[in-house]
Amino acid sequence: MAEDRSDGITVAELIALVDRLEGLLERSALSELEVEVGTTALVLRRPSALGATIDPLVMAALATGGTPAARSARSPAAAGHAPASSAADSGLHAVVAPLTGVYYASPAPGAAPYLKEGGHVSAGQVIGLIEAMKLFNEIKSDVTGTVRRIAVASGALVKARQTLIEVDPA
Repeated sequence: MAEDRSDGITVAELIALVDRLEGLLERSALSELEVEVGTTALVLRRPSALGATIDPLVMAALATGGTPAARSARSPAAAGHAPASSAADSGLHAVVAPLTGVYYASPAPGAAPYLKEGGHVSAGQVIGLIEAMKLFNEIKSDVTGTVRRIAVASGALVKARQTLIEVDPA
């Protein structure tokens, strides 16, 4: 599932580049960072430079092109991204992504998803896969309970510490 783009850069390599650039931006006094390599252009801006809160990964997805539908499918807002604090405010436990990558809700295309809203999840149970650097990483729940919300769509780009599911602990 590591898609090669027309410029030879894989999605995993692009994600890794965005992570490195985001770290560089966070450690610097810059308000904007623009990088162009071949046909790929990335623009990362601090929220203060935009006047609104926009995730740097969204900016990168917008800068790399694609159809408007593909861009919105990558945006955390379209994927149902919610900060972990909203889960804590509602008494729910947020299971978060341990790394940045592409999230898959089932073990293979067309297969049944690992979880359903309203279903039961056990601590240690696989809840999805995150593809990063051409490797598929099993993501496991750290809590037992009832799945109240699945926060991301299968195939969505997720960032480390982004909420994947919200669980009502049992």
